[in-house]
Amino acid sequence: MLVNGKWSADWQPVQKKDEKGRFVRQVSSFRNWITPDGAPGPTGEGGFEAEAGRYRLYVAYICPWASRTLIARKLKGLADLIPVTVVNPVMSDQGWRFGDYPGADEDPLFGSRHIHELYTRADPHFTGRATVPVLWDMKRNVMVNNESADIVRMFNTAFEQLVPSDHDFYPEDLRERIDALNPRIYDRLNNGVYKAGFASTQEAYDEAVAGVFSMLDELEEELAGPFLFGERFTETDIRLFVTLIRFDAAYHGLFKTNLRQIAEYPRLSAYMERVLRLGGVRETVNIDHITRGYYSIKALNPTGIRPVGPAHVETLLGAVE
Repeated sequence: MLVNGKWSADWQPVQKKDEKGRFVRQVSSFRNWITPDGAPGPTGEGGFEAEAGRYRLYVAYICPWASRTLIARKLKGLADLIPVTVVNPVMSDQGWRFGDYPGADEDPLFGSRHIHELYTRADPHFTGRATVPVLWDMKRNVMVNNESADIVRMFNTAFEQLVPSDHDFYPEDLRERIDALNPRIYDRLNNGVYKAGFASTQEAYDEAVAGVFSMLDELEEELAGPFLFGERFTETDIRLFVTLIRFDAAYHGLFKTNLRQIAEYPRLSAYMERVLRLGGVRETVNIDHITRGYYSIKALNPTGIRPVGPAHVETLLGAVE
């Protein structure tokens, strides 16, 4: 991580843990918002007006949080307005790095070698982990936001006057239900798989795995329509999908969440395929980057050997090409 703007140690996956060995995730640090007129958003400062070609999104295909923003960008028709830079899926000793892998880009703005250089460019005294996604303002040369939940919501509304869209990921009449389900899916599933994989005690692992599968079982039972809230695709669907698509290929084996695969959940499997078939979503899923990245985590897989399966994931993605 960075300490007062200086890289301090080799990258480690466990950021923090509590007294019972539970994995604790870092809170995002840059929380400004792009708005239609540049007015301040819910957090941070103002001055970030929605303009074509002004902002760049830095992501990793391996990362579910970054993939949330890629899906929102695609479905809202923002691909021509907001260019994307993809980092190397393999974590180096200095965290996310640029280039040197098929499908990974060099940093077109500053020629940076690592994502952490963007953080110190934004704040020379930054302390914390250099995470993705990063939304960068190329006009002011500052970091706008590094919280995926914020970026999805600003993509949902900020550019409507430039690119009108039929998608509304946070419709007013569903907000109460979305706000109730989001934290439950996050705690038990999105972050739950990480709490299982990075648990440092048996108690923490057992607790996390129980939460993961109770959430999956509940979703399988309650999923009645095409999406979580019926016919409309919302930000909660984005949050669920990015974990489901990685589950059998990475979390099931590497993170030891191996009671069942998503392939054993008929409704969730069909749901995952429906989401993949939405315009542009398939392009946000790079299974090579996902498996290459996760299985390169030395703390969990010291040999770096990547399994060849599961075949059904490749079959699903191939069917939706």
